[in-house]
Parts: sequence; structure tokens; C-alpha cells
Amino acid sequence: MEQNQNVAASSLQPGTKIMVDGAVYERFPIKVMRLIEFGENLEDNFNEFVKPYYKKGDWVMLSEKIISISQNRVRHISTVRVTWLARLITKGVKKHKNMTAWSKPEKVQVAIEEAGIYRIIPAMILGGIGKLFGLHGIFWIIAGGRVSEIDGFIPEDMYPYTEWAVLPPPDPQRVCEDLEKKLGIPIATADANYIDVKVLGVSKSVGLDKKTVRRVILDNPLGQGNKMTPFVLVRKIS
Repeated sequence: MEQNQNVAASSLQPGTKIMVDGAVYERFPIKVMRLIEFGENLEDNFNEFVKPYYKKGDWVMLSEKIISISQNRVRHISTVRVTWLARLITKGVKKHKNMTAWSKPEKVQVAIEEAGIYRIIPAMILGGIGKLFGLHGIFWIIAGGRVSEIDGFIPEDMYPYTEWAVLPPPDPQRVCEDLEKKLGIPIATADANYIDVKVLGVSKSVGLDKKTVRRVILDNPLGQGNKMTPFVLVRKIS
């Protein structure tokens, strides 16, 4: 009876296949049937949403955002006081069709506060110079502090992420290792979107390094937040 309730709480989506280094992996997004609340226990989430579908030999790709949510690493837009610097940087941020959140000065302000003004100002200056020579991404490299991983304040996203920023978790590698020890499930986590995928943690039993894991999920089978697929079951089929 308990397993049936767990299955009802999530839904295994159709798989997609990818070949990496001669091996074929099938990736099954797991759609959750309810909103995961801030501060929810991550182990409980795995038991509710993932374990009904997990088979020995699988590994799970976990959205970095869900780790942050479980740690309450969030901030409401009402607490953000936008400065002139945030408005200035917002004008220079490259706008992407599927990634409009960085067009909001509130999100840039959160990045300033996370990285610190003494990193942000050089990042803005050198990033602007780089663009003159066709070089992009310098701002994010110099800003550091994993500010590019800040999520939320996305107008097209589902509530509450239209109003809440989600900050990167401090030690995603440790989270993967701890979850594997507690649950017996190999786990990796990534900051993934339609522009890039950055693997942040891989537990030992996944059996792949971060570069290979990135290639397995490079097309972002996690999807964006409004798809409600924060877990992807990865199964090697040949």
C-alpha cells in the first residue's frame, strides 16, 4: 500500500537515450505531483519520488535547486533592495530566449551581495572589455562565488519561483556522498539549463567522473523548473 502511494506522488516520464564513450544511457525524468516546499527533508523526497522506480545499477541526477530548497537557501524578492550598480549591470547582461531572469535587477542585486562588490565591479569592467573583442562569460568567471548558479525570480516559472531566489548550496559534493551513504543510491547533481550544464557533485558509486556525467546529461533531461522534474533516473542499457 505504501509503495502505491509513493508511485502516485511521482511519475516516471518517457526515457531518452544518449551514447557516451560507446555506452548507451537512458534518462528517465521523474515528474513530481506536488510542489516541494522549502526546508523539506531530501531523504524523504527520495523515498517519496525516486525509490519506487530505482533499480540496482541506476544512478540519479538531482537538480541543484532541490538541494538548496531542502536547505532553505532561498530569498524573497521583497527583501532585495536594488542598487544603481545592479541596474547598470542588468543593462549589460546578455538576454537569452529561455533565460529571462537575469533581466531582473533584483536577481543581479542578489548576485552582487553573494559575490561582493570588490569582485563584481572588476567583473563588470573586464566583462565589458571582453565583449568588445567577442569574448563572453568573463563577467561570471571573475565574479566567482558560483553566482551564475543563482536561480529564481523567473517570470515564466511556476510560483513561488517568480518571487523567490534560490541560492547555490555550499557543498553539493558532500550532499551527494551523504545521500548515497544513507539511501544506497548513487547520486550526481548539476546546475543545468538550456545554455550550459555544470556538474557539481558525483558520489562514488556513480562510477563516472564529472566530465563524463556532464556528457550524459548535456541536453538537460532535467528540463526547467516548471516541468517539475527535479530528478532524472539514469540507466546504462548497453
